Amino acid sequence: MNKPEKREYQQYTTDEIMKSSVEYFHGDELAANVWMNKYALRDGDNIYELNPDMMHHRIASEFARIERKYPNPMSEEEIYQLLKDFRYISPQGSPMSGIGNNFQIVSLSNCFVIGNSGNSDSYGGIMKIDQEQVQLMKRRGGVGHDLSHIRPGGSPVKNCALSSTGIVPFMERYSNTTREVAQGGRRGALMLSISIKHPDAENFIDAKLEQGKITGANVSVKVTDEFMQCVMDGKPFVQQYPIDSKEPIVRKEIDARALWNKIIANAWSSAEPGVLFWDTIIRESVPDCYADCGYRTVSTNPCGEIPLCPYDSCRLLAINLYSYVKNPFTPQAAFDFDLFKKHVTMGQRLMDDLIDLELEKVEKIISKIE
Repeated sequence: MNKPEKREYQQYTTDEIMKSSVEYFHGDELAANVWMNKYALRDGDNIYELNPDMMHHRIASEFARIERKYPNPMSEEEIYQLLKDFRYISPQGSPMSGIGNNFQIVSLSNCFVIGNSGNSDSYGGIMKIDQEQVQLMKRRGGVGHDLSHIRPGGSPVKNCALSSTGIVPFMERYSNTTREVAQGGRRGALMLSISIKHPDAENFIDAKLEQGKITGANVSVKVTDEFMQCVMDGKPFVQQYPIDSKEPIVRKEIDARALWNKIIANAWSSAEPGVLFWDTIIRESVPDCYADCGYRTVSTNPCGEIPLCPYDSCRLLAINLYSYVKNPFTPQAAFDFDLFKKHVTMGQRLMDDLIDLELEKVEKIISKIE
């Protein structure tokens, strides 16, 4: 493998970094402060980059190193020009912080979806997910997982409790885990989802109404076409557990329209829950043609834009569309589709390179564990 070169790093003071970064951001102290604290190359309290331009050179150098493994490589200068001043292409979060960073053992993936397969509503299964969430978050990963496998409140359990407490206490557990795991002064990011078919869906929907409760997680409901049809027709909707079982142990009918109105009211008052139109997501999901091979989509990343199967991950790169507008805010404004097409192709190539870089990071994580 094409190994990264060993480099000597110059250390800078906070005052030096803020002065240079504020100038870079044209006087925006907030942007400079966020960049310094979250994305500058650092080793504990020691920082080795003055401003984002140095960061972009670091990232371009690593991408170019990977490019040289393949035919017709892009040059470091070509890549740097894409990144410079955040003008065209910008790796998001973890890649921006972690590419070329040999001081921290972190993942370059932004987010992961985790989850147990099969009958996993035991305490052992629930704790396993909690442990996996911790391990990912401490390495800078955001996490999403689905709670539809947890038995609803009041259903029997074979321990001294006699009956299940339901979904909400486990929402609090996972939320508190997120709040506990510090990531360089920033909290982790968590998505919790549940199927509208689950008997505890209403409790899930109401869980964050109480101020200060479940503050470490985003929550979203997986809404089915059948539920929405019941809402439109004013018909009752059947919830059950397990949600896809032909012989459920819990089954009840609810007023679909009343629950939908509650979702709307809660989202209006507190911005949650989010709504995932799950049947549409599955219909449009390419990996789900391999669902029987273990690639069944179960939840999303914390921001909700990427549905994933268990133990899949996403690496994010943004394209600044504004930079492709010629003569912006004038009657002559036009979008440069030719340049955009060229850069999309280059950006996709960088995303492929990012997987190579992530594999190197994963090897380091595994070596540390071993």
